[in-house]
Amino acid sequence: MMRTPHVVVVMGVAGTGKTTIGPLLAARLGVPYAEGDDFHPQANIDKMSAGTPLGDADRWPWLDAIGAWAHERAGLGGVVSCSALKRSYRDRLRAAAPGVVFVHLAGDRKLIEDRMTHRQGHFMPTALLDSQFATLQPLQADEAGVAVDVSGSPEEITERAAEALSVLPDVPQ
Repeated sequence: MMRTPHVVVVMGVAGTGKTTIGPLLAARLGVPYAEGDDFHPQANIDKMSAGTPLGDADRWPWLDAIGAWAHERAGLGGVVSCSALKRSYRDRLRAAAPGVVFVHLAGDRKLIEDRMTHRQGHFMPTALLDSQFATLQPLQADEAGVAVDVSGSPEEITERAAEALSVLPDVPQ
């Protein structure tokens, strides 16, 4: 497995399985897990519940809270879920916690929409999926991280993520 306890940000559009894969990956790596949605202020949850996409101004405090958690976990390791759709969002997380690495859960829009329609108790409506895909900027070559296909079972996805992370070079903390 990884030589240095990284803080891993499990990212992707809504419905890719961040909340499912995050805890499984944390267990596999033997580190704590934090649910990114828990860092949202109530105003953000209310907006999304009403079908209104968040703007950058809504996201900055949320990203700063996740970045602070990641910073506290530097050198100890951890996994946190966070959509981190734009490069600027990931840059903000890296500014707070330079050693973070990203696992981009990526997949076919039809598969993701199908999963979203079958999940229960989540505030993100399927109607916002188009805005999520429109916002998404996949990881770039200079960003520490891996893209992992979301087809298959949660266990298969988690195993692919762990294997991909195991070959990443160490990132300075």
